Amino acid sequence: MADPITKLRAACLSRGAHGIMGLGRLFRIIDDDGSKSLNFSEFHKGIDEYGLGFSRNEIQEIFNVFDKDGGGTIGNTEFIRALRPPMSQSRIDVINKAFDKMDKSKDGNINLADMRGVYIATKHPKFLSGEWTEDQVFRHLLDVFDTPGQGDGTVSIHRNVNPGHLNEFDGR
Repeated sequence: MADPITKLRAACLSRGAHGIMGLGRLFRIIDDDGSKSLNFSEFHKGIDEYGLGFSRNEIQEIFNVFDKDGGGTIGNTEFIRALRPPMSQSRIDVINKAFDKMDKSKDGNINLADMRGVYIATKHPKFLSGEWTEDQVFRHLLDVFDTPGQGDGTVSIHRNVNPGHLNEFDGR
């Protein structure tokens, strides 16, 4: 018998919650109060509605695993990271190669200086329209991979690219 998280992940995927967009949609459906976070009551109700037959204790156990910061709620990022399937080795290899190519300074981080060496910001539509400077284009691209709401303009493969799968990366 699969562990409860694997069982929940399989159920979500089998019912159409494929990829980040599908899991995000599922999260919004379960988020009854629209707070962009799930308390235990909402999470419990959502699991019950999936009809998986988990006991209250099993649901509490899953909730505790998902609630990484112990704050009593599960944010969208925590939810998605907990439910997304593990990455294949070929995908991990592609991410590592792309990261290595962008990390021009070879310090394990990608920042504005690294971006200047690998991306032509002057071709970006917002630069062409005059809305953004080159640095704003670079910063926007870095922010896509940075921790939501905590962006510092530096992306680390461990901290930002895939924090939920650190053990899968090749010793970085």
